[in-house]
Amino acid sequence: MPTEIAETIVTQKTRELCQALIEEPGLRAARQSIDAFLADNKSQSQYEQLMAKGQALQTKQQNSEPLKGEEIADFEKDRDALLANPIARNFLDAQEQLHSVQQSIQKQLNKTLELGRIPGAEDLEEGSCGHGCGCHH
Repeated sequence: MPTEIAETIVTQKTRELCQALIEEPGLRAARQSIDAFLADNKSQSQYEQLMAKGQALQTKQQNSEPLKGEEIADFEKDRDALLANPIARNFLDAQEQLHSVQQSIQKQLNKTLELGRIPGAEDLEEGSCGHGCGCHH
């Protein structure tokens, strides 16, 4: 069946992409930064506390409750401390890098499926919906 052959080829090429991602030096370094963070309880605790404070402030704001200056200052102090922690900073940078790679791959896959061909640079530009969409970007 042609579908089974196509799925096998797609599966094989997907595995090759996964292997290339594992071998990519920048992504390997990002993974090491994430592993270092996961091995450091102090950094994890610092991160979790900041996220909890941020969520509490966001909830108050969504409920139209006034935010106190000291709450904001406390959050900012903790955020600055987290960003000054090299393990946490590297973790945040690594997360951003992996997210960016994931978005780029997803965008290219989506455009390939949408267009039925490998997208060119012009197809991947922000604001470009593709040929014939009518939005005039």
